[in-house]
Amino acid sequence: MAETLPPIREFLERSGLPFEILPCAPGLADTAAYCAHYGAALDKSANAILVKSKTGGERFALCVLLATQRLDANRVVRKRLGARRVSFASADETRRLTGMEIGGVTPLALSDELPIWIDAAVMRCDYVLLGGGNRECKLKVDPRVLLLQPSAEIVAGLARES
Repeated sequence: MAETLPPIREFLERSGLPFEILPCAPGLADTAAYCAHYGAALDKSANAILVKSKTGGERFALCVLLATQRLDANRVVRKRLGARRVSFASADETRRLTGMEIGGVTPLALSDELPIWIDAAVMRCDYVLLGGGNRECKLKVDPRVLLLQPSAEIVAGLARES
């Protein structure tokens, strides 16, 4: 049986919103591989991408967007971080800030200090698939659960169709 980390499960249970924990072979945790193998819809699968400023002091944000979209890092993210340049965080930085491996990062049960920016298209889905906190599971959740994270906000134009 697939299982997520206890703080994530507790967060989901406290939410009162429906959720499912779905099994995932660790080698298929990346969104495209998961969707292709398990027959999941890319347009209902969300990626959680940690970004960081490269200038003006180190700042991070976790961006949540559908797998069919591309993050607007050069305009929206850069401007919101107040940096001239931004980049994707490394695997080590991701592990340090989220406690999770790339391919399993979820925007749930994170520190309130980490901003979580959600593209509006994610919120229009009847459900979304997210990383499960590890590479062994995925979460099928009502997108409203994302807004229960105190540092979460919907950001207009965060992503665009790819």
